[in-house]
Amino acid sequence: VFIGGGTPSLMPPGLVAALLERIAARWPLAADVEITLEANPTSAEAENFAAFAAAGVNRLSLGVQALNDADLAALGRTHSAHEARQAWELARRHFARASFDLIHARPGQTVADWERELREALAMQPEHLSAYQLTMEPETPFYRLHVRGRLELPGEDTALAMFRLTREMLADAGLEAYEVSNHAVPGEECRHNLLYWRYGPYAGIGPGAHGRLVDANGQRMALSTIRHPQRWLRAVLEDGAAPGLAEEQTLAAEEVALEYLLMSLRTREGADLARLQRLSGLRPARAVISALVEEGLLHCLALYGNPAPPGDEAPRWIATTSRGLLVLEAIIDTLTDVLEPVNQARRSNG
Repeated sequence: VFIGGGTPSLMPPGLVAALLERIAARWPLAADVEITLEANPTSAEAENFAAFAAAGVNRLSLGVQALNDADLAALGRTHSAHEARQAWELARRHFARASFDLIHARPGQTVADWERELREALAMQPEHLSAYQLTMEPETPFYRLHVRGRLELPGEDTALAMFRLTREMLADAGLEAYEVSNHAVPGEECRHNLLYWRYGPYAGIGPGAHGRLVDANGQRMALSTIRHPQRWLRAVLEDGAAPGLAEEQTLAAEEVALEYLLMSLRTREGADLARLQRLSGLRPARAVISALVEEGLLHCLALYGNPAPPGDEAPRWIATTSRGLLVLEAIIDTLTDVLEPVNQARRSNG
């Protein structure tokens, strides 16, 4: 269970408890279920950490973003670096598992700045850390400033150096990159994130939520809800059949293959080609896989973590190399341009 998007830590803890009670009444929950709440590290929100834990939350994801006040202000964050460190200590005290996020390639940031910040972050002893590169999303204040030339980001070479430094320093500290931007001590990976990247089914609930479910015929369904909160709420109150749903469509085989490769190749474990066949009835052409392997962009695995035997003509798993991660979108385009049908009775939910 992942309570995220927006700022769910602004909810009263009693509301979180009520949501979890309703979820447990509708879905069977495992005895060791992971229940994550995203939170901002402001003092006001941190005061509720103990109550959130009592409500049933057992993993906290803290949006630290930066560890210096000037950059936090530039990012529009309302907390200070001191508050972030205090919130992190509270999170470790009240939750069995916790994580925090940082953003790099910020305006004016140098590789040396980022190295110092990573050292500070590691001194906080996280067992899971997400490090994202700042990107400019259209229709945001940052984007408008950027296109006007009033906000300049570090160049591509600098951003690449930061990415490589992140992977090196965190790996040396025992936090392996199990996905492009996510690092964890073995066993501390976020199960919610892994579900996405392994292309499992999930229900998205709330305004602007997306879901991927499997229908009775084993077909993947893409669902999205009404984005505007008030319109979503009215629809929920008025429509009991599909509350708040804006769109529902059955994904074509090519769309399923694209989504599976797009998600799985972000991870260290890579893509299971046999599962891709079960999901979509398609498989990338073997010659193209071989060409990408020869270029040093992919490697083949017999099983996750084990190299395929030399001369293996039908690799079951493929994963991106360190070089391949840097051109992941191009790899996905290449693989999905040459999808071939595989003889099988029917697609399944995999």
